[in-house]
Amino acid sequence: MKRRGFLKLAGGGVILAAGGAALFAATRSPGKALAPWATAGGTAYADPRMNALSYAILAPNPHNRQPWLVSLEGEKTAVLRFDTERQLPHTDPFDRQLTIGLGCFLELMVMAAQANGYAVTLDLFPDGSSETGLDDRIVARARFREDPTLAPDPLWPYVPARRSNKEPFDTARAVSATDLDALLASTKHGTRLGGSVAPDEIGFWRELSAQALRIEIETPRTYKESVELFRIGKAEINENPDGIDFSGPMFESLRLAGLFDRNVALDTGSVAYSQGIEAVMDNCRSAMGHIWMTTAANTRMDQIAAGRDWLRANLAVTRAGLGVQPLSQALQEYPEMAELYHRVHNRLAPDGGTVQMLARIGYGPDIPVSPRWPIEAKMVTD
Repeated sequence: MKRRGFLKLAGGGVILAAGGAALFAATRSPGKALAPWATAGGTAYADPRMNALSYAILAPNPHNRQPWLVSLEGEKTAVLRFDTERQLPHTDPFDRQLTIGLGCFLELMVMAAQANGYAVTLDLFPDGSSETGLDDRIVARARFREDPTLAPDPLWPYVPARRSNKEPFDTARAVSATDLDALLASTKHGTRLGGSVAPDEIGFWRELSAQALRIEIETPRTYKESVELFRIGKAEINENPDGIDFSGPMFESLRLAGLFDRNVALDTGSVAYSQGIEAVMDNCRSAMGHIWMTTAANTRMDQIAAGRDWLRANLAVTRAGLGVQPLSQALQEYPEMAELYHRVHNRLAPDGGTVQMLARIGYGPDIPVSPRWPIEAKMVTD
């Protein structure tokens, strides 16, 4: 579901009807939930590990689940584990997408450490892993070593501006082949990043991604999984700064008027439901190019590598002044999606391998940052 789509539902009267005190509430943003973006790398983090981790929590991840738990070990090591309470059992039954999110976290942590003069060595899954799902075993042990000769990664300056843009793109502005080539050259962890801005390819992927989104929305258990993660209004977002956020005056007013909550969203006969479907279809229809990432196999190591390179691709998109939104529904491994899953793999990986990510690109509007739990909320003791 997308923010702009509810303008038709709200009209002008709902906001005006909210009244003085309610209208004041509707204009406030969830500042507490957005604070980690401003405090990353701040003076409070004298420990280089905490400095790097305060950036790592800003990484893109599925449904903004933020599935990371971190502990410090000795004076030079950080240990990353998976938070088993943040799984997506219906849309990500094998935790593949969540593992990619952990890879994004690790790459951003390494980049932040490098910018601060520290090299990081990663020991991935030292106690092994399961192909059927993540558990509480160590995902990565990260050892920090001071190295003043290091220079920041060329993509590092674009971290604060990175977004996953869930608004329609400008269909009057084409993405150039030159910009696409620069994006495709951004990876360095062994994945294959492909893409196209050819009109016939844009048309194909617009249609396929729309079909996949409709399957996810019209499959009750997968749609309910998303709706249960809706955070509506600043109070909910500040209390639980994860999941799918709906903030700003319009959504505060709709919430106060009783026109939008999780029950309304689940009601397939409601205006909110139909407007939500139309809004996400608008996004698919406005794609001005697509990028995809494949790996030779589908081990946990491959998925971590995909996440590391996906973070880099996101930053390269930002450097180019473009927007990006993952549209990986067709890559999800549940029965209702099987036909589209095979179509995508037959097209993008005909000789084998796994398509790990698919996204639309284009020129989009400026959007705010996504809520995050502060790093302190993600620290645990062994």
